[in-house]
Formats: sequence, structure tokens, C-alpha cells
Amino acid sequence: MLDRYGRNIDYLRISLTDRCNLRCIYCMPEEGIRQIPRTELLDTDEIVRICKAASELGISRIKLTGGEPLVRRICTPLVKELKAIPGICQVTLTTNGILLGEQLPGLMEAGLDAVNISLDTLEETTFRKITRRDDFHQVLKGLRAALSYPSLKVKLNCVPTFQSDEELLQVAALARENPLHVRFIEMMPIGLGKEFTARGEEQIKSVLEKEYGSMTPTEEKLGNGPCHYYTLEKFTGRIGFISALSHKFCDRCNRVRLTSTGFLKGCLQFEDGADLKVLLRSGCSDGMLKETIEKVIYEKPVGHNFQEHKKGNEESHIMAQIGG
Repeated sequence: MLDRYGRNIDYLRISLTDRCNLRCIYCMPEEGIRQIPRTELLDTDEIVRICKAASELGISRIKLTGGEPLVRRICTPLVKELKAIPGICQVTLTTNGILLGEQLPGLMEAGLDAVNISLDTLEETTFRKITRRDDFHQVLKGLRAALSYPSLKVKLNCVPTFQSDEELLQVAALARENPLHVRFIEMMPIGLGKEFTARGEEQIKSVLEKEYGSMTPTEEKLGNGPCHYYTLEKFTGRIGFISALSHKFCDRCNRVRLTSTGFLKGCLQFEDGADLKVLLRSGCSDGMLKETIEKVIYEKPVGHNFQEHKKGNEESHIMAQIGG
């Protein structure tokens, strides 16, 4: 479906939960956040019903996110149900990887198409500083499990904060030896992310090119979101950048977002949208649900301006830094 600015909106990101088993310094306070009662989260039937209505409006790709989506045990059966919806051609997952190793066989059987794994460093000490947890080897186990399935598309998300250049080079090198794409995600000034200075795309590219040679832009379509990719000589995978500030991509944004409590947002920055959970639990018809989703898509804002307007709720900054 086209919004009022002519953008084709075909991608829905769904946060399954506000909960996470890490406490990343740019995402969540060390003591955690005030957790949403489980009864306030959308259940499987509600998510599927929303996705069925959205698919009739042209949504064809769904990303499951969090928080950490795998802490909700509905994730695997939900993938199976979403894949069965006519018009939905791809269901993918963004995860920190801790629970991925044990859950991946079921997810693959359910039909998962791709996984994005968040990993900011290959140094265990730095991992502990960033995440405030000791689960580094569990994440590596999840990454190895993902790479063991040839049919599964694997991407790795890295948010540069205080890592050394050498650490960023190590992360990038995973795409040299493995069939995966490494994406560097620019820090967004939302929630705890406001406390960090974003390391821009050009700065990261300079570090990579000094070590690995020139980077050539590729026109390949390698994902559903705004990431743009480069090739490097002797690299199996690609290096990508999601740079919402330095390389603003609002003019080609193709996504809307559904929070874990059922609020549909046209743009991460703004609070405008529609509370679909209220509609569902008040007994709305399928027609009314579809009409409400259509209105949010059509009225999607033309663009963000995070530098001037930094309004956002807790779930927004959790969703923001994990990429598409």
C-alpha cells in the first residue's frame, strides 16, 4: 500500500516483548525497566489477526523483535502461523542470540527465513561492559547454529559505542570468512542512546578501508529495510550501514511498527498511530481493524528529526537500536 507520500509500505516490525535478558548500556538501565504486565501484551491470536489484516493492505514481510523476542515462548509457533498467512512471503527475527541455539531447530521447522543477531564486539570483556551480562559464549553458540543452516540468511548487527577500531575490524571480518552480512547501526538519540556520540558511517568506513581496502557500493537488494551495502575484496559477505542520522532514509522508508502492547506506529520517533489492542479487545470487526491499519499507513509521517525532537517512550528506544 502507498502512503500519502507515495512510499510503498510493505514491511511490519513487531515487538513481541519489552523484556530482555541483557542490559545493554545504550538500550536499557542496569536495573531494567518497569515491565509491562503480560496480560497487556498481544497474544498469538491477536498478532496473527493484525497481520492478516495488514497482509490484505500489502504488508508482505514481517520482522519479530523485542526487547528480546525469544524470551517469549510464543515465538516459534507464531512464526509458523505468520508464514501460513496468504501474502506474507517472509518472516524474520532480530535477536541477541543467547537463546537462539536452543530454539533455532524449531524456528527453522516453523519456516523462519532470516535472522539478525546483535553482537557489538568479539572481545568478551567489552561484551560484558556493553551488555552487563556474561553471555558472550551463548551468543557465539547462537551465531554458529545460525550459520549451520545454509538456507537461513544471517546478518549481524553492530552498534558502535566505545569499541576500539580493532574490535570493529574484528566484527567486520566475520563477513570475510562467513556467509553473513555485517551491518553497522548508527546510534540514535533515543532513551539511553542520547548519552552516546554516534560514530558516523564515514568514520567507520575509513577504519574499514584502511585495513581491508576500498569499499564498493552494491545495488543488491539484501534485506527489507534501509540498509545499504558495500563489497570488499575477498569478503564472502557484505558490509552494510543503517545510518538514520548521517544518511537519512525517510524518503524510502517502507516500514510500520507494532509495539508489544498493540500500538501501531507509522514512525519510531512519533507517538501518533492507533491502539489496535483496544480495538481487538473491544470486539471490533475485521473491516474496522483493516481500516484503522490503513489509516496509520496512509498517514505515516514524512520523516523524523531526532536531532530536534527526541520524544520517545521506553519501548521506542529498545526497538530503535536493534536494526531492521
